[in-house]
Amino acid sequence: MSTETRNTSERTAIPPAIDRVDVRGPRFAAWVTTAVLVLVLLTATVSPGAAAVLIALQAVVFAIGAAAGPRKHPYGRIFAAFLAPRLAPTSETEPTPPLRFAQLLGFVFAAVSLLGFVLGSTIVGAVFAGFALFAAFLNAAFGICLGCQIYPLVARLRRNPVPASN
Repeated sequence: MSTETRNTSERTAIPPAIDRVDVRGPRFAAWVTTAVLVLVLLTATVSPGAAAVLIALQAVVFAIGAAAGPRKHPYGRIFAAFLAPRLAPTSETEPTPPLRFAQLLGFVFAAVSLLGFVLGSTIVGAVFAGFALFAAFLNAAFGICLGCQIYPLVARLRRNPVPASN
């Protein structure tokens, strides 16, 4: 079984012993996230309060994905339970740390969006929901995970802290 990767940057930043998942799971999660975020933006035009509830639910989903990883992510569980058994075995996997980081970024966008809706700034809520939507759609439609692309830079910075100057 091949373990090809899609991101060239992950080959240099991720040790091979890191947990890996079927790429189709995160893509499925990105499609569901895209649908939820489109619904948030459509709902915001008629009811910012309802949009706040929807983005709050999506923020919880992002938080679970960031904290527990793609295997425990609610949409990942749906994929594993209902779709994966009906698909051929995977030939392409990706490491989980960049996916968790991407979920953390999604959580930040959703949290700022929620704050915007709750504080009465529908524009801020919609703009940050739009940022999250852009990232989710890019991953769903084209397999480009923005958080996964940024992850090697952040990982490199965390490993090489800047010494304090005197």
